[in-house]
Amino acid sequence: MSKKQRNCDPTNPDDDHCGDYWDHVAFDPEHKLVLAVVPGARTEENARAIVAEVKRRVGCDPPPLMTSDEYPAYATAIEEVFSAPVPAPERRKPGRPRVVPERRLPDDVIYATVHKEREDGRVIAVEQRQVFGPPEGLEDALAESAVSHRVNTSFVERQNGTDRGRNARKARKTYRFSKDWQVHEAMTYLTLYSYNFCWCVRTLRIRDEHRRWQQRTPALAAKLTDHVWTWEEWFARPAIQSP
Repeated sequence: MSKKQRNCDPTNPDDDHCGDYWDHVAFDPEHKLVLAVVPGARTEENARAIVAEVKRRVGCDPPPLMTSDEYPAYATAIEEVFSAPVPAPERRKPGRPRVVPERRLPDDVIYATVHKEREDGRVIAVEQRQVFGPPEGLEDALAESAVSHRVNTSFVERQNGTDRGRNARKARKTYRFSKDWQVHEAMTYLTLYSYNFCWCVRTLRIRDEHRRWQQRTPALAAKLTDHVWTWEEWFARPAIQSP
């Protein structure tokens, strides 16, 4: 934003929110639903924030399968957020007790990444690499998946393309790029979360009892609402709900 990353001065506080600005997006491919988004620099802090937000929104149980590119901060974040304390043994060994209890990932946390081999700027091969969970757990998760039987990131990449079409600030090589990071952040939240409730996805349509096509939004497919929201309804809904 405002200027290219190579022109940013790391010692200049005014450049803190300039240059590359990423969307950390958690995406549910079955319902085409944006679970969470954290806009900002590609840092371990933001990687931890998006994983923590996913855990908060889906509840105590982790998603059946988590996939991403090979950015190592995601593995660190998943291990920190979804790990659980290991019960201390009843009989303690001699010596000082552990100050920090040991934590361990449960076996139902399945995480795999996509490794892409490139040649002359083009992807020539894609390889899946399992990071967490037993191999049979990954096989079972892929076998039970309703959308794909291979580890991939194509669904979230497709959604990124959709969002670039809906948010002109993210179009490539354009004069419409954001000059103010707060406005960019606000527009990111607006387009990504309104997509869930106001944007009918063609692949989510189903036939009703009269054999007519019924258009559905991701939120409608995930049973978070019972109708397609209008923009007026989206803007009029209070951001903070009263108890």
